[in-house]
Amino acid sequence: MRSRSFLAAAAIGYLVGTFPTADLVARRVSAGRVDLRRSGSGNPGTLNAANVLGAKAGVAVLVGDIGKGAVASVVGGAIAGPVGAHVAGSAGVIGHCHPVWNGFRGGKGVAASIGQCLVTFPAYFPIDLAVGAATAAMPWWRRRRLRGDDGVVGVLGRRWRRVVATHGATGGDRAPRLHSRSPPR
Repeated sequence: MRSRSFLAAAAIGYLVGTFPTADLVARRVSAGRVDLRRSGSGNPGTLNAANVLGAKAGVAVLVGDIGKGAVASVVGGAIAGPVGAHVAGSAGVIGHCHPVWNGFRGGKGVAASIGQCLVTFPAYFPIDLAVGAATAAMPWWRRRRLRGDDGVVGVLGRRWRRVVATHGATGGDRAPRLHSRSPPR
């Protein structure tokens, strides 16, 4: 019974995290003319919204994304207690980073994690805020275009697809050698 409440908290947290804050702000501010995924850095986040649409839009996206993490945690806490708040908040951050509605391409999750942190572990909030500020200050991070398959699973998946494409999926004498970096001949 308890695992069902954790699963429900995770599912609801994920759905809350997928709420398209940046898309709605961009539509409202630009009357639908600007898509943040195709403008600026391509990231639907606070900094791109501020750069493309102005500071007020950036603040609106920041507040909305922090709110997503906080709401996911509060709802998860109501469903499954303190552990459910952590589960739902983490799922909310995952939903923010990989929303099913946008082909699993979302934001970086910094603001959503700050919202989760405010609810589930407020003593850590100053550290999380510092990490968010440091991330925002790094120019290479701001300009980075994130792909939907970034991350450990995506990198491993891309590497596996490359191995299969290079060496074939049939195995045998064409199977890649694990001890050598060069492709078999």
